[in-house]
Amino acid sequence: MADISIQHLVKTYGDGFLAVDDVSLDIADGEFMILVGPSGCGKSTLLRMIVGLEDITSGELLIGGERMNDKAPRDRNLAMVFQNYALYPHLSVFENIAFPLRLKKLPDAEVDEKVRRAAETLELTEHLDRKPGNLSGGQRQRVAMGRAIVRDADAFLFDEPLSNLDAKLRGQMRTEILRMQRRLGITTVYVTHDQTEAMTLGDRVALLRKGELQQVASPRELYEHPVNMFVAGFIGSPPMNFVPARMEGDRMHLPFVSFDVPPELRVPIGGREWVMVGIRPERFEDVALLDSDKLTAGVEFEGRVDVVEWLGNEQYAYLPYERPDVAIEGLEAVQQDLGGEGVEDQVVVALDPASRIDDSSTARIWFDPARLHVFDVRTGENLTTAPVPATT
Repeated sequence: MADISIQHLVKTYGDGFLAVDDVSLDIADGEFMILVGPSGCGKSTLLRMIVGLEDITSGELLIGGERMNDKAPRDRNLAMVFQNYALYPHLSVFENIAFPLRLKKLPDAEVDEKVRRAAETLELTEHLDRKPGNLSGGQRQRVAMGRAIVRDADAFLFDEPLSNLDAKLRGQMRTEILRMQRRLGITTVYVTHDQTEAMTLGDRVALLRKGELQQVASPRELYEHPVNMFVAGFIGSPPMNFVPARMEGDRMHLPFVSFDVPPELRVPIGGREWVMVGIRPERFEDVALLDSDKLTAGVEFEGRVDVVEWLGNEQYAYLPYERPDVAIEGLEAVQQDLGGEGVEDQVVVALDPASRIDDSSTARIWFDPARLHVFDVRTGENLTTAPVPATT
């Protein structure tokens, strides 16, 4: 096992396209690090630079304190698991797992011991004589993982390994990968575009946008304290609602309600005339289900319900509103990077299944203004997580 240190890594292709832009990241020995972001953000390119499948334009890559920039992939002692499994169809499960050991010309007894130990870890013992074509997608992925385990590598690298599986199997495999990593204690770098995988698997998550590192933090930190609108909109499902707000002294005017800004938000907002407010869907509640004590501690508003999505354990209500005629610089770019989600003229409200709100009805909704995120309309910076300047 080993730590991985990425120092100002840059990848520029021959046509001038900048895929990875000055990324620095330290991955501790035994840590489970997630690289996440939308398609084209550079996460897979960064992973391929670590393993040696992509040349490094500039910067330094160290594994276990040793510089790896010019070392061939076979000399880095890393085990990679690909999205497409990369199994040999003519070989048995046993021989697929044993393949890297055969290349090292290890004794048969040692090969047998390592393969069977890995198979037992991954619950593949009864499938060792079968061919990959006769296995399910989840079993084939476990075979690919077994081939990585037997190598005694310094680190595991996963490149979207669950993308080809259905939703139920992805959930099962996430649990298996996490359990395996915890048991082996090996340094792991895992690439995914699925923020659910990122939030459930990683010790820390590195979120990239257009080749640039946006934030590195624990899943909880990313969710509760995103540094900018992009992070806030990418992490969370459904995504955070972004609503323009006009400031008038200490009073905030949203398109659907006005209220006095809580004291703790007044200093970060400063004298700005316009801000972008972020409200997570799960922060809303149906007024009809609240007791009077909680009701007076927040803000309520009335809205027309366009659509209700019933999921059993919760439901989502979509409430359209009329956006004020104000240009929000950078908002379209964030919207495009988020795939069009999270920046629309509607509020998505996650409600308790006991709520009786229906399509086309009028609903009274409550939220706590102290739990809002407030973003600068020019930079997208989260003002509510930025350090508060010292007063003299």
